[in-house]
Amino acid sequence: MATPQTFSLLAFTLSLLALTVQSHNITQILADNPEYSSFNSYLSQTKLADEINSRSTITLLVLNNGAMSSLAGKHPLSVIKNALSLLVLLDYYDPQKLHKISDGTVLTTTLYQTTGNAPGNLGFVNITDLKGGKVGFGSAASGSKLDSSYTKSVKQIPYNISVLEIDAPIISPGLLTAPAPSAAVSNITGLLEKAGCKTFAGLLVSSGVLKTYESALENGLTVFAPSDEAFKDDDVPDLKNLTQAEVVSLLEYHALPEYKPKGSLKTNKNKISTLATNGAGKYDITTSNSGDEVVLHTGVAPSRVADTVLDATPVVIFTVDKVLLPAELFGKAASPAPSPSPAESPSPTAASPPAPP
Repeated sequence: MATPQTFSLLAFTLSLLALTVQSHNITQILADNPEYSSFNSYLSQTKLADEINSRSTITLLVLNNGAMSSLAGKHPLSVIKNALSLLVLLDYYDPQKLHKISDGTVLTTTLYQTTGNAPGNLGFVNITDLKGGKVGFGSAASGSKLDSSYTKSVKQIPYNISVLEIDAPIISPGLLTAPAPSAAVSNITGLLEKAGCKTFAGLLVSSGVLKTYESALENGLTVFAPSDEAFKDDDVPDLKNLTQAEVVSLLEYHALPEYKPKGSLKTNKNKISTLATNGAGKYDITTSNSGDEVVLHTGVAPSRVADTVLDATPVVIFTVDKVLLPAELFGKAASPAPSPSPAESPSPTAASPPAPP
């Protein structure tokens, strides 16, 4: 029989487990501090909040409204996203750790480095303990100055997330002068062909759905482009057997009328409407994730998000390893047949008494 000590130990273990898996919501954390309202707003607009919430062991360097004014409204949203990504450190730094940096200086990786938009070491940040209680931050690029300083601690959830205030943005060379993505985004087919999605690009053009995609660019667009290999899969129906309207629905099903980068897909809990959605519960998808991998579910077959072709707020284009087959066109996947129940053994019967002589 379990003793009271056993139950106490179990409760203690479960409490430790709960602390270990404790999540965070950066939007709520910053909402308690109105001096960061502008910074918080841009985290939401760029969907960086979702990316931050999907990660652990992370440090966010925040700017108050005054410091944020040097960025807000002065650059395209895609440029601001890159600038804020450089303030997301992929390691945990609380005030104590800042003042105990080995050799007094360290280069740390940021979220910007993971985007593929940062050449060389421009996605790294230099943190230097300047003594006298001061800590400086700057780009890791050669010759860069420590133009930003630590001012105060905002919030810590130990070893999960640390939020620290700095007094100025960290600007790596070329960060704010990057060309607006409009030219690249306007050539959707060129991007798709270069990414190995020529079949998909050709279908968009021949069906006229490309114009639907282009009309959604300004308000937000997410594209899931199947690779050329995906169209060769045996499970993909012959598109020649579909009507023109069905082909249009299939292609529209591969895009969302909103900007939903990978971090947003990882934190998603609800059904997502697509460009093909025309009513409640029609032509939607759901997502699941394991670590950094995101899987799309259509009700017919899953498809894995493979690579990011373009992420330029408010447009993101992914490649996927399977053609997305909507249940409205191809039926739902059959549920596995239930296992047969084991045959019941006959109940034992009592032995009959011997017949009288």
